[in-house]
Parts: sequence; structure tokens; C-alpha cells
Amino acid sequence: MLHVGGLTPLSTTDWPGMLAAVVFCQGCPWRCGYCHNPDLIPPRSDREIPWDEVMAFLLRRRGLLDGVVFSGGEPTLQRGLPEAMREVRALGFGVGLHSGGAYPDKLAAVLPLVDWVGLDVKAPFADYPRITGIPGSGDPARESLECVLAAGVAHEIRTTVHPTLLADAEVENLARELSARGVKHYVLQPFRSQGCRDEGLCHSAARQRPLAELQTKVAALFGEG
Repeated sequence: MLHVGGLTPLSTTDWPGMLAAVVFCQGCPWRCGYCHNPDLIPPRSDREIPWDEVMAFLLRRRGLLDGVVFSGGEPTLQRGLPEAMREVRALGFGVGLHSGGAYPDKLAAVLPLVDWVGLDVKAPFADYPRITGIPGSGDPARESLECVLAAGVAHEIRTTVHPTLLADAEVENLARELSARGVKHYVLQPFRSQGCRDEGLCHSAARQRPLAELQTKVAALFGEG
């Protein structure tokens, strides 16, 4: 059974080009300082939405939504994710997945059930602990990226940019590496103070140049400029 910490009935941004509901899965092994969903980090919550209620909602939305995105937290942490994806697909919905790539083996196991993946690449892989707070976390993240690319599934690779955690030059170098690895679509996400519990990060988020300028520069590496 999937442990659901939240449900967004309709989103036009969590799966580009699709009208989707978003199921927020409880639990995450990493401790990113800029996390805007910290309530989803614990594996259980006293505010969980029963999976039967989620399915009843989706049953009423057949023909109105294109798909369902499993987000988090880290969805692949949960053993119930594959069966939940099968149930959603049986209703006729496309299946999207947001993942940080903490569990490459589990990610690889669900990729055949997924139509689209939004994979976070948080930093140059050697520098992951700076973001996640977990030693060695860049290794599974790199493996997860390789899994997504090898599967050939439609994907969007995303990096959240906070100026005190990730300098623009580091983002550019990361973008070059991702392009060389075969990534086709790369998006920079601005830091969002809403939900973030790190006051230091909230108060040091001012940028010297607009993030859109950096996005335009790195997009050229992927033929999107």
C-alpha cells in the first residue's frame, strides 16, 4: 500500500504538456536544505491520504486528466509504488514520476511502468553531500541518470539552483557533463522559499543575474537555445 502525504487534483506544470494529478509519496532518505516539502521526509505521517481515496478520486477523473505523477518525498522508497502505478495505468492514465535518484535499482524496476520521468540532478555528482547532507549520495544519483538514459524513457532533468549552494559556473559545468552523457532536456529550477525551513537559505537567495539568463545559456548545449 502506498503511503500518500498529499494530492494535487490538477497540475499543468508537474508533467510538461500534460494535465495531471500529483500524488505526493511520503518518505525521503536525503536532507536537502532547500527542500520545500519537508513534511514528506518522514516515512509516515498522521495526515496520510488512504490509497483507496486516491483511487476513488482518479476514477472520477477519467477522461479529464492525461496522467498521474508520483512525486515526493522520494517515491521509489516505497515498496507499494509499482503496484500503485499499475493500478493507475489500468484506469487509462499515463504515469509520470519525479525522483531524486536515491535508489537506482528501484528506479530501474519501475521505469517500464513509466511514460515520463522528471529526474533531479542536484549538483555535480562529487558534490552531492553539499546538497543532500548524505555522504556518497552522488553515486546512486549518477546510476539513476544512467538508468533513465538507457531506458529511453521521455525525461526532463532538473537542477534546483540556490546561489550559495551552487555557483553559476558549477551549473554550466554540470550542464556540459549532462549533455555529453546524452541528456536531451535540461531545466533549471529556482529556489523556492515557501516550505523551506532553512532560514539561512531563505535569506541568501538573491542572485546577481536572473536565472533565465543562465537557463538560456545552458539550453544551447541541448539544442534548446
